[in-house]
Amino acid sequence: MDVPKTQRQIDFCNQYIITGNAKKAALAAGYSASDPEKAGWRLKTRFQEFIQQAVKDNIGKMVPGALEIVNYLAINAESEQVRLKAAQDILDRAGYKPTNKTEQTVVSVEEKSTEELEAELASLIGQEIH
Repeated sequence: MDVPKTQRQIDFCNQYIITGNAKKAALAAGYSASDPEKAGWRLKTRFQEFIQQAVKDNIGKMVPGALEIVNYLAINAESEQVRLKAAQDILDRAGYKPTNKTEQTVVSVEEKSTEELEAELASLIGQEIH
């Protein structure tokens, strides 16, 4: 991973993380105003892994506060709908997510011919019909 070494590179990465705009980040970091798009693209590409890791770390730092807010809402929100949604979010994150419902279409045995039933049975048990 290429890590920014100069103050301008560090400033670019910090500005890009905040704005998500390479051109604005390059200008704010003091790169040439004659072609900030090119400088921004080059720096964004060069430090892509570093930037992604920094964003991931920043989000990780916010998780405890976000969980505290969800917990507070689950207990104290005036709206029952908000309390329910907060409680569901807590359960989902704890691994108690409800299973997805699936639909099945069942064809009645009476709707199939004897040959169709025999072929289906044979395919299920791995035998050929003679």
